[in-house]
Amino acid sequence: MDTLHHCLFLILLSLSVLTQLPMVKPSELDGASNMANEELLALFEVMGDLLDDSTWVDTHPHPCTDTPWPGIQCELLPGDTLLHVTKLHVGPDVATTPACKSNAKLSLSILKLPHLKTLSLFNCFLKPQNVSLSSSLFTNSSVLEQLVLMSNSGLTGDIPSSLSQLTRLRVLSLSQNSFNGGIPKELGQLVKLQQLDLSYNFLTGEIPQEIGGLTSLTILDLSWNQLSGSIPSSLGQLSSLQKMDLSFNKLGGNVKRDLGSLKKLVLLDLSRNSISGPIPDTLSQLENLQYFLIENNPIKTNIPSFVGALKKLLVLGLSGCGLFGPVPDSFGSLSNLTALSLDRNSLNGSIPSNLGALPHLGQLNLSQNHLVGEISLSSEFITRLGKRLDVRDNKELCIDQKRYQNLSYYLEGAPPCIDSPKATNKPWVDQTGTGSGTSKSGMQTSDGEKGRLTIAHLGLSDSSSLFFYFGFYFIIMYF
Repeated sequence: MDTLHHCLFLILLSLSVLTQLPMVKPSELDGASNMANEELLALFEVMGDLLDDSTWVDTHPHPCTDTPWPGIQCELLPGDTLLHVTKLHVGPDVATTPACKSNAKLSLSILKLPHLKTLSLFNCFLKPQNVSLSSSLFTNSSVLEQLVLMSNSGLTGDIPSSLSQLTRLRVLSLSQNSFNGGIPKELGQLVKLQQLDLSYNFLTGEIPQEIGGLTSLTILDLSWNQLSGSIPSSLGQLSSLQKMDLSFNKLGGNVKRDLGSLKKLVLLDLSRNSISGPIPDTLSQLENLQYFLIENNPIKTNIPSFVGALKKLLVLGLSGCGLFGPVPDSFGSLSNLTALSLDRNSLNGSIPSNLGALPHLGQLNLSQNHLVGEISLSSEFITRLGKRLDVRDNKELCIDQKRYQNLSYYLEGAPPCIDSPKATNKPWVDQTGTGSGTSKSGMQTSDGEKGRLTIAHLGLSDSSSLFFYFGFYFIIMYF
Protein backbone atom coordinates (compact mmCIF):
# COMPACT_ATOMS: atom_id res chain seq x y z
CA MET A 1 0.00 0.00 0.00
CA ASP A 2 1.36 3.35 -1.01
CA THR A 3 0.04 6.55 0.56
CA LEU A 4 -0.78 9.90 -0.78
CA HIS A 5 1.97 11.45 1.31
CA HIS A 6 4.22 8.46 0.66
CA CYS A 7 5.33 8.41 4.23
CA LEU A 8 8.08 6.23 5.40
CA PHE A 9 6.98 2.82 6.42
CA LEU A 10 5.65 2.00 9.84
CA ILE A 11 5.21 -0.40 12.66
CA LEU A 12 4.36 -3.88 13.90
CA LEU A 13 3.18 -6.08 16.75
CA SER A 14 2.37 -9.64 17.71
CA LEU A 15 3.33 -12.71 19.76
CA SER A 16 6.86 -13.91 20.10
CA VAL A 17 9.00 -17.06 20.01
CA LEU A 18 11.89 -16.77 22.40
CA THR A 19 13.69 -19.88 21.17
CA GLN A 20 15.10 -17.93 18.20
CA LEU A 21 16.81 -15.35 20.40
CA PRO A 22 20.55 -15.15 21.01
CA MET A 23 21.25 -16.60 24.43
CA VAL A 24 22.46 -14.00 26.88
CA LYS A 25 23.28 -15.14 30.41
CA PRO A 26 22.34 -12.76 33.22
CA SER A 27 25.85 -13.16 34.64
CA GLU A 28 27.23 -11.65 31.45
CA LEU A 29 25.16 -8.50 31.96
CA ASP A 30 26.61 -7.52 35.34
CA GLY A 31 28.27 -4.13 35.01
CA ALA A 32 27.63 -4.09 31.26
CA SER A 33 25.58 -0.88 31.38
CA ASN A 34 23.64 1.41 33.66
CA MET A 35 20.44 -0.52 32.89
CA ALA A 36 18.58 -3.01 35.02
CA ASN A 37 19.60 -6.48 33.91
CA GLU A 38 15.99 -7.58 33.41
CA GLU A 39 15.26 -4.65 31.08
CA LEU A 40 18.45 -5.17 29.10
CA LEU A 41 17.70 -8.86 28.58
CA ALA A 42 14.10 -8.04 27.59
CA LEU A 43 15.35 -5.52 25.03
CA PHE A 44 17.71 -8.11 23.53
CA GLU A 45 14.82 -10.57 23.27
CA VAL A 46 12.53 -8.04 21.57
CA MET A 47 15.19 -7.04 19.04
CA GLY A 48 16.14 -10.66 18.43
CA ASP A 49 12.54 -11.47 17.46
CA LEU A 50 12.33 -8.52 15.10
CA LEU A 51 15.62 -8.02 13.29
CA ASP A 52 17.27 -10.24 10.74
CA ASP A 53 20.69 -9.73 12.29
CA SER A 54 22.11 -12.32 14.67
CA THR A 55 25.00 -10.01 15.55
CA TRP A 56 22.87 -7.12 16.80
CA VAL A 57 23.38 -8.00 20.47
CA ASP A 58 27.14 -8.32 20.03
CA THR A 59 27.27 -5.00 18.18
CA HIS A 60 25.13 -3.13 20.72
CA PRO A 61 25.80 -4.72 24.12
CA HIS A 62 25.28 -1.35 25.86
CA PRO A 63 22.44 0.18 23.76
CA CYS A 64 21.85 3.06 26.14
CA THR A 65 25.46 4.13 26.65
CA ASP A 66 28.67 2.96 24.98
CA THR A 67 27.16 1.24 21.92
CA PRO A 68 23.98 3.21 21.21
CA TRP A 69 21.52 2.46 18.43
CA PRO A 70 19.50 5.31 16.86
CA GLY A 71 16.14 3.55 17.21
CA ILE A 72 16.44 3.25 20.99
CA GLN A 73 16.08 6.11 23.42
CA CYS A 74 16.86 5.78 27.13
CA GLU A 75 16.16 8.14 30.00
CA LEU A 76 17.27 8.55 33.58
CA LEU A 77 14.05 8.98 35.49
CA PRO A 78 13.81 11.31 38.50
CA GLY A 79 15.02 9.71 41.68
CA ASP A 80 16.51 6.72 39.84
CA THR A 81 20.11 5.74 39.18
CA LEU A 82 19.41 3.40 36.26
CA LEU A 83 18.66 4.13 32.62
CA HIS A 84 15.38 2.88 31.20
CA VAL A 85 14.28 2.30 27.61
CA THR A 86 11.55 4.83 26.83
CA LYS A 87 11.43 4.69 23.01
CA LEU A 88 11.83 1.85 20.52
CA HIS A 89 11.57 2.53 16.80
CA VAL A 90 12.28 0.03 14.03
CA GLY A 91 11.96 1.11 10.41
CA PRO A 92 13.88 1.78 7.21
CA ASP A 93 14.28 5.42 8.19
CA VAL A 94 16.63 4.46 11.04
CA ALA A 95 20.26 4.49 9.95
CA THR A 96 22.00 1.10 9.85
CA THR A 97 18.76 -0.73 10.64
CA PRO A 98 18.81 -4.34 9.44
CA ALA A 99 15.67 -5.63 7.78
CA CYS A 100 13.05 -7.36 9.87
CA LYS A 101 12.93 -11.14 9.80
CA SER A 102 10.59 -12.81 7.38
CA ASN A 103 8.92 -14.33 10.45
CA ALA A 104 9.27 -11.27 12.68
CA LYS A 105 7.23 -11.22 15.86
CA LEU A 106 6.69 -8.88 18.74
CA SER A 107 8.02 -10.60 21.84
CA LEU A 108 5.95 -10.62 25.00
CA SER A 109 9.18 -9.43 26.60
CA ILE A 110 8.00 -5.96 25.55
CA LEU A 111 6.00 -6.10 28.79
CA LYS A 112 9.30 -6.19 30.69
CA LEU A 113 10.11 -2.68 29.45
CA PRO A 114 7.88 -0.95 31.99
CA HIS A 115 9.00 2.58 31.12
CA LEU A 116 8.45 2.34 27.36
CA LYS A 117 6.53 5.41 26.19
CA THR A 118 6.88 5.13 22.39
CA LEU A 119 6.73 1.97 20.29
CA SER A 120 6.87 2.42 16.53
CA LEU A 121 7.44 -0.35 14.00
CA PHE A 122 7.38 0.35 10.26
CA ASN A 123 7.48 -2.04 7.34
CA CYS A 124 8.27 -5.07 9.49
CA PHE A 125 5.42 -7.57 9.02
CA LEU A 126 5.11 -8.12 5.28
CA LYS A 127 3.09 -10.51 3.18
CA PRO A 128 2.97 -13.46 2.69
CA GLN A 129 3.52 -13.48 6.45
CA ASN A 130 0.30 -13.03 8.45
CA VAL A 131 0.62 -11.71 11.99
CA SER A 132 -2.11 -10.59 14.35
CA LEU A 133 -1.87 -8.49 17.48
CA SER A 134 -2.17 -10.43 20.71
CA SER A 135 -4.47 -8.88 23.30
CA SER A 136 -1.89 -9.96 25.92
CA LEU A 137 0.50 -7.26 24.69
CA PHE A 138 -1.57 -4.45 26.20
CA THR A 139 -2.13 -4.10 29.94
CA ASN A 140 -3.25 -1.33 32.24
CA SER A 141 0.23 -1.22 33.82
CA SER A 142 1.70 0.16 30.60
CA VAL A 143 2.88 3.76 30.41
CA LEU A 144 2.82 3.70 26.59
CA GLU A 145 1.91 7.09 25.10
CA GLN A 146 2.53 6.50 21.40
CA LEU A 147 1.81 3.29 19.51
CA VAL A 148 2.54 3.50 15.80
CA LEU A 149 2.32 0.33 13.70
CA MET A 150 2.29 1.24 10.03
CA SER A 151 3.02 -0.11 6.56
CA ASN A 152 2.89 -3.72 7.69
CA SER A 153 1.00 -5.51 4.93
CA GLY A 154 1.13 -8.80 6.85
CA LEU A 155 -0.37 -7.34 10.04
CA THR A 156 -3.93 -8.63 9.93
CA GLY A 157 -6.84 -9.76 12.09
CA ASP A 158 -8.91 -7.65 14.46
CA ILE A 159 -7.76 -4.55 16.26
CA PRO A 160 -7.62 -5.78 19.89
CA SER A 161 -10.13 -4.18 22.22
CA SER A 162 -7.47 -4.52 24.95
CA LEU A 163 -5.83 -1.40 23.49
CA SER A 164 -8.32 0.44 25.68
CA GLN A 165 -6.16 -0.50 28.68
CA LEU A 166 -3.38 1.80 27.45
CA THR A 167 -4.89 4.64 29.43
CA ARG A 168 -1.98 7.04 28.85
CA LEU A 169 -2.05 6.68 25.08
CA ARG A 170 -1.94 9.95 23.15
CA VAL A 171 -1.16 8.64 19.64
CA LEU A 172 -2.59 5.47 18.11
CA SER A 173 -1.64 5.01 14.46
CA LEU A 174 -2.37 1.66 12.80
CA SER A 175 -2.35 2.95 9.22
CA GLN A 176 -1.41 1.00 6.09
CA ASN A 177 -1.81 -2.46 7.53
CA SER A 178 -4.29 -5.24 6.76
CA PHE A 179 -6.56 -5.09 9.80
CA ASN A 180 -10.14 -6.22 9.29
CA GLY A 181 -13.27 -6.45 11.39
CA GLY A 182 -14.82 -3.51 13.18
CA ILE A 183 -13.44 -0.58 15.12
CA PRO A 184 -13.57 -1.59 18.80
CA LYS A 185 -15.98 0.65 20.69
CA GLU A 186 -13.64 0.29 23.68
CA LEU A 187 -11.24 2.74 21.99
CA GLY A 188 -13.65 5.41 23.20
CA GLN A 189 -12.18 4.89 26.69
CA LEU A 190 -8.80 6.35 25.65
CA VAL A 191 -9.69 9.78 26.97
CA LYS A 192 -6.15 11.16 26.56
CA LEU A 193 -5.94 10.18 22.89
CA GLN A 194 -5.02 13.06 20.59
CA GLN A 195 -4.43 11.23 17.29
CA LEU A 196 -6.34 8.22 15.98
CA ASP A 197 -5.31 6.98 12.53
CA LEU A 198 -6.76 3.69 11.29
CA SER A 199 -6.56 4.56 7.60
CA TYR A 200 -5.66 2.18 4.78
CA ASN A 201 -6.96 -1.06 6.27
CA PHE A 202 -9.97 -3.28 5.57
CA LEU A 203 -12.14 -2.25 8.49
CA THR A 204 -15.89 -2.82 8.22
CA GLY A 205 -19.02 -1.98 10.17
CA GLU A 206 -20.07 1.37 11.56
CA ILE A 207 -18.05 4.08 13.26
CA PRO A 208 -18.74 3.57 16.99
CA GLN A 209 -20.65 6.33 18.72
CA GLU A 210 -18.12 6.01 21.54
CA ILE A 211 -15.43 7.68 19.39
CA GLY A 212 -17.25 10.91 20.13
CA GLY A 213 -16.05 10.63 23.72
CA LEU A 214 -12.42 11.23 22.72
CA THR A 215 -12.64 14.92 23.50
CA SER A 216 -8.86 15.46 23.35
CA LEU A 217 -8.68 14.20 19.77
CA THR A 218 -7.09 16.55 17.22
CA ILE A 219 -6.74 14.07 14.34
CA LEU A 220 -9.27 11.42 13.28
CA ASP A 221 -8.37 9.52 10.10
CA LEU A 222 -10.50 6.51 9.16
CA SER A 223 -10.06 6.88 5.41
CA TRP A 224 -9.57 4.08 2.89
CA ASN A 225 -11.54 1.38 4.67
CA GLN A 226 -14.93 -0.23 4.09
CA LEU A 227 -16.87 1.46 6.85
CA SER A 228 -20.63 1.75 6.41
CA GLY A 229 -23.60 3.32 8.16
CA SER A 230 -23.93 7.02 8.79
CA ILE A 231 -21.53 9.49 10.36
CA PRO A 232 -22.23 9.44 14.13
CA SER A 233 -23.63 12.68 15.47
CA SER A 234 -21.37 12.16 18.51
CA LEU A 235 -18.38 13.22 16.40
CA GLY A 236 -19.68 16.74 16.85
CA GLN A 237 -18.44 16.53 20.45
CA LEU A 238 -14.78 16.40 19.35
CA SER A 239 -14.24 20.04 20.17
CA SER A 240 -10.45 19.90 19.75
CA LEU A 241 -10.54 18.19 16.34
CA GLN A 242 -8.48 19.77 13.58
CA LYS A 243 -8.54 17.01 10.96
CA MET A 244 -11.38 14.61 10.11
CA ASP A 245 -10.80 12.30 7.16
CA LEU A 246 -13.53 9.72 6.48
CA SER A 247 -12.94 9.52 2.72
CA PHE A 248 -12.99 6.36 0.61
CA ASN A 249 -15.47 4.36 2.64
CA LYS A 250 -19.10 3.28 2.19
CA LEU A 251 -20.69 5.79 4.52
CA GLY A 252 -24.24 6.92 3.79
CA GLY A 253 -26.90 9.14 5.27
CA ASN A 254 -26.53 12.88 5.66
CA VAL A 255 -23.82 15.13 6.97
CA LYS A 256 -24.83 15.69 10.59
CA ARG A 257 -25.60 19.22 11.75
CA ASP A 258 -23.53 18.51 14.86
CA LEU A 259 -20.33 18.73 12.82
CA GLY A 260 -20.83 22.48 12.78
CA SER A 261 -19.63 22.49 16.39
CA LEU A 262 -16.08 21.57 15.37
CA LYS A 263 -14.82 25.14 15.52
CA LYS A 264 -11.12 24.16 15.32
CA LEU A 265 -11.51 21.94 12.26
CA VAL A 266 -8.99 22.68 9.51
CA LEU A 267 -9.56 19.68 7.21
CA LEU A 268 -12.85 17.91 6.53
CA ASP A 269 -12.71 15.16 3.90
CA LEU A 270 -15.83 13.08 3.24
CA SER A 271 -14.99 12.24 -0.38
CA ARG A 272 -15.87 8.97 -2.10
CA ASN A 273 -18.75 7.78 0.04
CA SER A 274 -22.52 7.60 -0.52
CA ILE A 275 -23.45 10.65 1.52
CA SER A 276 -26.57 12.51 0.38
CA GLY A 277 -27.57 16.14 0.73
CA PRO A 278 -28.32 18.66 1.81
CA ILE A 279 -25.10 19.94 3.35
CA PRO A 280 -26.24 21.54 6.62
CA ASP A 281 -25.82 25.28 7.01
CA THR A 282 -24.33 24.70 10.48
CA LEU A 283 -21.03 24.06 8.68
CA SER A 284 -20.88 27.83 8.18
CA GLN A 285 -19.57 27.91 11.77
CA LEU A 286 -16.36 26.12 10.74
CA GLU A 287 -14.46 29.38 10.75
CA ASN A 288 -11.01 27.74 10.64
CA LEU A 289 -11.75 25.31 7.81
CA GLN A 290 -9.09 25.33 5.09
CA TYR A 291 -9.73 22.03 3.25
CA PHE A 292 -13.33 21.02 2.48
CA LEU A 293 -13.61 17.92 0.30
CA ILE A 294 -16.88 16.10 -0.26
CA GLU A 295 -16.34 14.89 -3.83
CA ASN A 296 -18.07 11.92 -5.42
CA ASN A 297 -21.09 11.78 -3.15
CA PRO A 298 -24.74 11.98 -4.32
CA ILE A 299 -25.38 15.37 -2.67
CA LYS A 300 -27.78 16.52 -5.46
CA THR A 301 -28.54 20.04 -4.22
CA ASN A 302 -27.51 23.59 -4.99
CA ILE A 303 -24.07 24.65 -3.82
CA PRO A 304 -24.72 25.85 -0.26
CA SER A 305 -24.56 29.63 -0.09
CA PHE A 306 -22.67 29.54 3.22
CA VAL A 307 -19.54 28.12 1.54
CA GLY A 308 -18.67 31.62 0.38
CA ALA A 309 -18.43 32.67 4.02
CA LEU A 310 -15.66 30.17 4.87
CA LYS A 311 -12.97 32.81 4.49
CA LYS A 312 -9.99 30.60 5.35
CA LEU A 313 -10.69 28.00 2.67
CA LEU A 314 -7.64 26.99 0.65
CA VAL A 315 -9.06 23.96 -1.17
CA LEU A 316 -12.69 23.29 -2.03
CA GLY A 317 -13.56 20.01 -3.75
CA LEU A 318 -17.18 19.48 -4.84
CA SER A 319 -16.61 17.34 -7.94
CA GLY A 320 -19.07 14.64 -8.94
CA CYS A 321 -21.76 15.53 -6.40
CA GLY A 322 -24.75 15.98 -8.73
CA LEU A 323 -24.88 19.68 -7.83
CA PHE A 324 -27.13 22.00 -9.84
CA GLY A 325 -27.86 25.69 -10.00
CA PRO A 326 -25.33 28.51 -10.48
CA VAL A 327 -21.80 28.92 -9.21
CA PRO A 328 -22.29 31.35 -6.31
CA ASP A 329 -20.89 34.86 -6.80
CA SER A 330 -19.85 34.66 -3.13
CA PHE A 331 -16.98 32.37 -4.17
CA GLY A 332 -15.28 35.55 -5.37
CA SER A 333 -14.75 36.52 -1.73
CA LEU A 334 -12.69 33.39 -0.92
CA SER A 335 -9.45 35.33 -1.19
CA ASN A 336 -7.25 32.52 0.20
CA LEU A 337 -8.53 29.85 -2.19
CA THR A 338 -5.82 27.96 -4.08
CA ALA A 339 -7.86 25.16 -5.70
CA LEU A 340 -11.53 24.91 -6.67
CA SER A 341 -12.98 21.75 -8.19
CA LEU A 342 -16.61 21.81 -9.39
CA ASP A 343 -16.35 19.40 -12.32
CA ARG A 344 -18.77 16.58 -13.17
CA ASN A 345 -21.92 18.26 -11.86
CA SER A 346 -24.96 19.87 -13.48
CA LEU A 347 -24.16 23.48 -12.70
CA ASN A 348 -25.69 26.12 -14.96
CA GLY A 349 -25.52 29.85 -15.45
CA SER A 350 -22.37 31.76 -16.27
CA ILE A 351 -18.88 31.61 -14.76
CA PRO A 352 -18.62 34.42 -12.19
CA SER A 353 -15.99 36.84 -13.47
CA ASN A 354 -14.83 37.60 -9.91
CA LEU A 355 -13.23 34.16 -9.73
CA GLY A 356 -10.52 35.63 -11.92
CA ALA A 357 -9.71 38.15 -9.19
CA LEU A 358 -8.81 35.52 -6.60
CA PRO A 359 -5.10 36.22 -6.06
CA HIS A 360 -3.99 32.73 -5.00
CA LEU A 361 -6.20 30.52 -7.13
CA GLY A 362 -3.98 28.09 -9.02
CA GLN A 363 -6.47 25.37 -10.04
CA LEU A 364 -9.99 25.83 -11.35
CA ASN A 365 -11.92 22.88 -12.75
CA LEU A 366 -15.40 23.64 -14.12
CA SER A 367 -15.53 20.89 -16.73
CA GLN A 368 -18.50 18.64 -17.48
CA ASN A 369 -21.29 20.96 -16.38
CA HIS A 370 -24.01 22.97 -18.16
CA LEU A 371 -22.43 26.40 -17.86
CA VAL A 372 -23.43 28.96 -20.49
CA GLY A 373 -22.48 32.33 -21.90
CA GLU A 374 -19.29 34.14 -22.69
CA ILE A 375 -16.22 33.48 -20.56
CA SER A 376 -15.21 36.79 -19.00
CA LEU A 377 -12.18 35.83 -16.94
CA SER A 378 -9.19 38.13 -17.26
CA SER A 379 -6.41 37.27 -19.72
CA GLU A 380 -3.88 37.50 -16.90
CA PHE A 381 -5.81 34.93 -14.89
CA ILE A 382 -6.13 32.51 -17.82
CA THR A 383 -2.43 32.83 -18.60
CA ARG A 384 -1.48 32.24 -14.98
CA LEU A 385 -3.53 29.06 -14.66
CA GLY A 386 -2.83 27.70 -18.12
CA LYS A 387 -3.96 24.06 -18.36
CA ARG A 388 -4.94 24.13 -14.70
CA LEU A 389 -8.04 25.97 -15.88
CA ASP A 390 -10.47 23.37 -17.25
CA VAL A 391 -13.79 24.42 -18.85
CA ARG A 392 -14.24 21.48 -21.21
CA ASP A 393 -17.60 19.87 -21.88
CA ASN A 394 -19.80 22.88 -21.21
CA LYS A 395 -21.57 22.99 -24.57
CA GLU A 396 -22.94 26.53 -24.30
CA LEU A 397 -19.83 28.28 -23.05
CA CYS A 398 -18.07 30.46 -25.62
CA ILE A 399 -15.19 32.90 -25.93
CA ASP A 400 -14.53 36.23 -27.59
CA GLN A 401 -11.88 35.16 -30.07
CA LYS A 402 -10.51 38.65 -30.47
CA ARG A 403 -10.03 39.09 -26.74
CA TYR A 404 -8.54 35.64 -26.24
CA GLN A 405 -6.87 35.17 -29.61
CA ASN A 406 -3.62 33.97 -28.04
CA LEU A 407 -5.24 32.06 -25.19
CA SER A 408 -7.69 29.74 -26.88
CA TYR A 409 -5.28 26.85 -26.26
CA TYR A 410 -6.03 27.18 -22.56
CA LEU A 411 -9.79 27.30 -23.16
CA GLU A 412 -10.08 23.93 -24.82
CA GLY A 413 -13.62 23.07 -25.82
CA ALA A 414 -15.03 26.62 -25.77
CA PRO A 415 -16.11 27.78 -29.28
CA PRO A 416 -16.26 31.38 -30.49
CA CYS A 417 -19.33 33.30 -29.37
CA ILE A 418 -21.82 33.97 -32.17
CA ASP A 419 -21.25 37.71 -32.07
CA SER A 420 -17.47 37.35 -31.89
CA PRO A 421 -15.74 39.13 -34.84
CA LYS A 422 -14.24 35.87 -36.04
CA ALA A 423 -17.31 33.74 -35.40
CA THR A 424 -19.56 32.43 -38.14
CA ASN A 425 -23.23 31.63 -38.07
CA LYS A 426 -22.40 27.95 -38.36
CA PRO A 427 -22.73 25.70 -35.37
CA TRP A 428 -19.45 24.92 -33.68
CA VAL A 429 -17.88 21.75 -34.99
CA ASP A 430 -15.27 19.92 -33.00
CA GLN A 431 -12.24 18.22 -34.50
CA THR A 432 -14.18 15.09 -35.25
CA GLY A 433 -16.79 17.04 -37.20
CA THR A 434 -19.63 15.78 -35.06
CA GLY A 435 -20.98 19.20 -34.18
CA SER A 436 -21.41 18.05 -30.63
CA GLY A 437 -19.01 20.55 -29.08
CA THR A 438 -17.83 17.91 -26.64
CA SER A 439 -14.14 17.40 -26.23
CA LYS A 440 -12.84 14.03 -27.25
CA SER A 441 -10.83 13.88 -24.07
CA GLY A 442 -13.67 14.07 -21.58
CA MET A 443 -12.68 13.85 -17.97
CA GLN A 444 -12.37 10.45 -16.46
CA THR A 445 -11.97 9.63 -12.82
CA SER A 446 -10.04 6.63 -11.62
CA ASP A 447 -9.79 5.38 -8.06
CA GLY A 448 -6.35 3.92 -8.79
CA GLU A 449 -4.43 2.23 -6.03
CA LYS A 450 -4.66 3.35 -2.45
CA GLY A 451 -1.46 5.27 -2.52
CA ARG A 452 -2.41 7.57 -5.43
CA LEU A 453 -4.20 10.03 -3.22
CA THR A 454 -2.52 13.37 -3.38
CA ILE A 455 -2.17 15.81 -6.29
CA ALA A 456 -0.34 19.05 -5.59
CA HIS A 457 -2.91 21.80 -5.43
CA LEU A 458 -0.95 24.21 -7.57
CA GLY A 459 0.21 21.68 -10.12
CA LEU A 460 -2.99 19.89 -11.01
CA SER A 461 -3.36 18.97 -14.65
CA ASP A 462 -5.04 15.61 -14.03
CA SER A 463 -8.80 15.77 -14.23
CA SER A 464 -9.39 13.36 -11.39
CA SER A 465 -11.12 14.60 -8.29
CA LEU A 466 -8.98 16.58 -5.89
CA PHE A 467 -7.59 14.61 -2.97
CA PHE A 468 -5.83 17.30 -0.97
CA TYR A 469 -4.48 15.61 2.12
CA PHE A 470 -1.07 17.08 1.60
CA GLY A 471 -1.49 20.48 3.22
CA PHE A 472 -2.41 19.25 6.69
CA TYR A 473 -0.20 16.24 7.29
CA PHE A 474 2.48 18.31 8.95
CA ILE A 475 0.25 18.15 12.03
CA ILE A 476 0.89 14.42 12.40
CA MET A 477 4.02 14.28 14.51
CA TYR A 478 4.44 10.88 15.99
CA PHE A 479 7.64 11.50 17.79
